[in-house]
Amino acid sequence: MSLNQVWEAASASPYSPLISKDHQFFVGFSLLLSALVLTGLFGLNRSFLSIASFGVPASLAFGFGAVYMICAVGVYV
Repeated sequence: MSLNQVWEAASASPYSPLISKDHQFFVGFSLLLSALVLTGLFGLNRSFLSIASFGVPASLAFGFGAVYMICAVGVYV
């Protein structure tokens, strides 16, 4: 299959995101808020177990929340 055929086949099935544009702000804000809470809980007890239970989920929630907020609000130059 050539690249041109793949390009034409892809036009028949447009991309639809998992979370719609109307709900991205709510999802992003919720993730950032949960990242703030998890970071506070991690700060109370900094042990190896709390890295896995609070630290990693907090960093993932902050990363995905920041991306969703950027997508929801937009970047204007």
